[in-house]
Amino acid sequence: MNLFASEWIKARSVHSTWILAASAVVVTVMVSLLGVSGLMSEWQTALPSDFDPTGISFKGILVGQILLATLGSQAITSEYGSGQIISSLTIVPQRGALLASKLGVSALIASAVAVAAVMGSFGATQAALSAAGLPLAVLGEPDTVRAIVCAVVYLVLTAVLGLGFGIITRSASGALAIVVTVALLVPALAPGMPGIIGDVAGTYWPTTAGQASYAVAMTSGMPPLAGLGIMAIFTLWTTLAALLVLRSRDV
Repeated sequence: MNLFASEWIKARSVHSTWILAASAVVVTVMVSLLGVSGLMSEWQTALPSDFDPTGISFKGILVGQILLATLGSQAITSEYGSGQIISSLTIVPQRGALLASKLGVSALIASAVAVAAVMGSFGATQAALSAAGLPLAVLGEPDTVRAIVCAVVYLVLTAVLGLGFGIITRSASGALAIVVTVALLVPALAPGMPGIIGDVAGTYWPTTAGQASYAVAMTSGMPPLAGLGIMAIFTLWTTLAALLVLRSRDV
């Protein structure tokens, strides 16, 4: 418990923690709202057959996830950059305990940020749809609630991924490069990949599968909870790899 409190003090005393947290909320909401506004005139003419008033509320997550991952990575990369990691590992020789405490603090902060970002995006986009006279999501429906919860969990998982990549690379820029590749580059290239490779990458790639969990209209064929499960397993593997690196390299 004292170790968790120590990590919490470290996190809250760094200005970049709160700058990233606020930026993640604002950017996620704004990109979601801009994404809806840009297509509103087309939808008023003819709604697409797969129109999903819940899923479109979370377009900003594509950008917000990068900031959440950066928030997670800086919990450890800031210590590598300043050399404070030497003191941390000296005071806490149990690498697993140190990782668990950083993981807990990062997940706690990311959870608060994710809830604010997801609910802000949902509220703003639904208000825009209502003003345009377009169909709205029904908040009380199980699918809508599931999508909101999955969106929050997905964002928290991206923060944990950022922490894992930060440990593996020991670099904020290195962790960011991996996150951008995993979260944006591979999903963007998947449709152009040949044959079964493209089909697998476009459906079962961890971030792509995870993003399917917060949609109500299923377009990828991936069951929502199965998609989130793939993302969670990938995050677990990354965390275990980070622990292995922390134990074998940072001694």
